[in-house]
Amino acid sequence: MHLLTMLLVFLLLHSAEPRRGPRSGAAERGKAGHVRGRGRAGLNRRQTQECKEYMEAGEKYLDCQDRQLTTVMQDWPKDIHHLLLARNKIQVLRENMFSQFTQLKSLDLQQNDISMVEGGAFNGLSQLTTLLLQHNGLKTASEEALLPLPRLTYLRLYDNPWSCHCSLDSLIRMLQVPSKRNLGNYAKCVEPLLLKGQKLKKLNVDLLCDNEVDRRPDDREPGRPKPPPTKVKPEATSMCHTYMFPKPLLDCSNKSLDHIPSNLPSDIVRMDLSSNSIKHLRPKQFLLSKDLKLLNLSSNSLHQLDTAAFAGLLYLRELDLSNNSLHYFQYGVLEDLYYLRKLSLGNNPWICDYNIHYLIYWLKHHPGVFYTGLICSEPQEFRGWRVEDYVKTYNGECPKDQQTGGMDTGQGGQGGSDNDTQEVMGETTEGQDDRLPRPLQERQPKTFEIIRLT
Repeated sequence: MHLLTMLLVFLLLHSAEPRRGPRSGAAERGKAGHVRGRGRAGLNRRQTQECKEYMEAGEKYLDCQDRQLTTVMQDWPKDIHHLLLARNKIQVLRENMFSQFTQLKSLDLQQNDISMVEGGAFNGLSQLTTLLLQHNGLKTASEEALLPLPRLTYLRLYDNPWSCHCSLDSLIRMLQVPSKRNLGNYAKCVEPLLLKGQKLKKLNVDLLCDNEVDRRPDDREPGRPKPPPTKVKPEATSMCHTYMFPKPLLDCSNKSLDHIPSNLPSDIVRMDLSSNSIKHLRPKQFLLSKDLKLLNLSSNSLHQLDTAAFAGLLYLRELDLSNNSLHYFQYGVLEDLYYLRKLSLGNNPWICDYNIHYLIYWLKHHPGVFYTGLICSEPQEFRGWRVEDYVKTYNGECPKDQQTGGMDTGQGGQGGSDNDTQEVMGETTEGQDDRLPRPLQERQPKTFEIIRLT
């Protein structure tokens, strides 16, 4: 009986197995096949959803920065005007890669791993005006890649390891056309050694195909000593990141800078130099940045601003100097800021003494400037005061002498005898000194009185 029971249980289990089998097999197939495929599609959708689509000034932006993308997705909107692909993992720009975006005006591809641009990579982009390719791995490119871009106005190619040989000839000749003044600025040769550091815009093109250039200088003149290495300050183009949309921005924040970078771009509207270690602003360091409207120098170690430190910033609207070590402004520091509208000065150890008066004087004569953060830090008796309140007490009027009926004689309130004497003096000189200036009338009558008495 026991054996029969076991046999029946075995038959029941065996008959149930085929019903579970297909479901289990389908699940396995799903894991290996269809489900995985649906997962890829879902991943693509998630990547598309992660891209931020928004409108600004009537134009459509698609922000796909920092998405680990290696290519362009086919299901992205076709009617976008600005495509932001910075800080992804794109390595090669394939032919017709962007041809679906026929309305595109700007394409931001900076800070990728791009090492190759195929000839037809920008086909279809006849409306494109701005192309950002800086901070990549490009060694060579040809003019052919840019031919589909008749409206190209801004081209950024710096911080790429350009190999200045024959293959770069057509691109450099195109960049050096006088009418294309905003194409390829600041891009430099990395090799060969003889041309290293030279700007593509100023390079002698005839040297590109010169085999003699490829030889090391030490090989050409073996007996000549090596020149000492020159110390070159980091340039803004290599240290910082440039963004052209929605407004041109040079981002140099958190770069451990201890000085203002050299060769600041001239077409930048906003500049962020915050969170560095800059201590001293010297004259005319922003002279070329004439279009600058916002300058952020907050959270540095600034303690000295030389006169003419802001020379050339005629159109600057906002200046942030908060979180620094400023005690006062030297006379004339702010005289170049004709159109300033906002001045941030908080968290600085302002010292309330005579040196602070220039800043208050300037603000008083520029009532359109909104400012914040002017609080006395020293001396102790004025700590926590508003600087403008301190200046009012410094320039406060002397109390009027109540005993003289409101006349301030400057005699420390010695009664009325002096006033009576002055009245007598006025009577004795009446009619003779009316033509004298009033200060002279007040100082000289005692002398004339003595002469009359003798």
